[in-house]
Amino acid sequence: MARWLKRGSKVEERAQTDRKVRELVEVTLSEIETRGDAAVREFSVKFDGWDRESYRLSRAEIDQCIETLTPQDRTDIEFAQAQVRNFAQIQRGALQDVEVETLPGVILGHRNIPLNSAGCYVPGGKYPLLASAHMSVITAKVAGVPRVVTCAPPFKGEPAPAIVAAQALAGADEIYVLGGIQAVGAMALGTETIKAVDFLVGPGNAFVAEAKRQLFGRVGIDLFAGPTETLVIADDSVDGELCATDILGQVEHGPDSPGILLTTSETLARETISQIERLLEILPTAELARKAWEAFGEVIVAEDDAEMVRIADGIASEHVQVMTHNPDYFLKNMTNYGALFLGPRTNVAYGDKVIGTNHTLPTRKAARYTGGLWVGKFLKTCTYQKVLTDQASTLVGEYCSRLCALEGFAGHGEQANLRIRRYGGRNVPYAGRAEPLAEAFL
Repeated sequence: MARWLKRGSKVEERAQTDRKVRELVEVTLSEIETRGDAAVREFSVKFDGWDRESYRLSRAEIDQCIETLTPQDRTDIEFAQAQVRNFAQIQRGALQDVEVETLPGVILGHRNIPLNSAGCYVPGGKYPLLASAHMSVITAKVAGVPRVVTCAPPFKGEPAPAIVAAQALAGADEIYVLGGIQAVGAMALGTETIKAVDFLVGPGNAFVAEAKRQLFGRVGIDLFAGPTETLVIADDSVDGELCATDILGQVEHGPDSPGILLTTSETLARETISQIERLLEILPTAELARKAWEAFGEVIVAEDDAEMVRIADGIASEHVQVMTHNPDYFLKNMTNYGALFLGPRTNVAYGDKVIGTNHTLPTRKAARYTGGLWVGKFLKTCTYQKVLTDQASTLVGEYCSRLCALEGFAGHGEQANLRIRRYGGRNVPYAGRAEPLAEAFL
């Protein structure tokens, strides 16, 4: 039976926070839908202290941001983007259009059609998270999306040069300096100066995640990507410093980011807690990390690997770092996670920044029913059918007619019956009538 050495905040406290976020987002989106650009400007000033004549950056401004990069900065960004692009292209190559003759004269198929437009949110209020530009823009472009719009908040009162450069190098078609609810709302609902998109992607804070949730249906969304979550699964094959570092390396995102250690070693559990306290005294981002650890940190001691799998699948964490004697056991047996990081030589930061897998991942247990952002999210798999012969139409029509009768769908049935009469030469009566429907209408 598992034991909790440390628990996070109460569920009721989280629910109360969620209600406040939900209400604020609802009011803000309503204002944007009603008043367009004026509301976007008002909220940008209110929430970010940011205003300018046009929130869209000009080509000259974009080039200026790119020019601020040092040669090493640009090389590093281009390396990361190459890894993301390469893996996205591999994923795209795995998605094939199909067409097959399933019965003589019956052709079925599907096409993978790129979306016409996508809006990519790139977080950047606390940190200039340029990696999110790679993950969203490049993936959309590899999928074939012709219009990709990006929004990122100002950083320290101006466009974040590294984010702008990353967006541009990734291939964004329109770059706006807007953050939070107003950015997501403007892209989804459209304004006088920002044409609405068909799909929203990108991580963000609780307000961004809630805005995407409320807008779903008006536009598509990738997933609910709220505050970062990390789960470290470890045993006595590693030490507390490694576990503590991997937890604090993620909870520095913000004060609402859960960090959990799940282990079979109570010794490791207590050592990790001690190491977290030590590192919080020297970590430059300790102010945010400490709040997250105190409010949402957990330490769980399980009996064996099988119990750790059961607990981990119940948590359904965004990031799962596995550092055990046999990490592949978790790859084989776990089913609910955003991404796995297997073995002590890798870590979540690699996935976040550079290794090539996408870092936009499901949070708040959404990993139970979806994976993360990938090239397939920007594609619609749309089916089609062709019936080439009279015999095939008659064969399928006879089955369809009888099945429609079972359901009581007379109109559906007559669609089949009409083909049977025309292509099969049979005088099939309309449901319950002595004469065919076409004759009854004469």
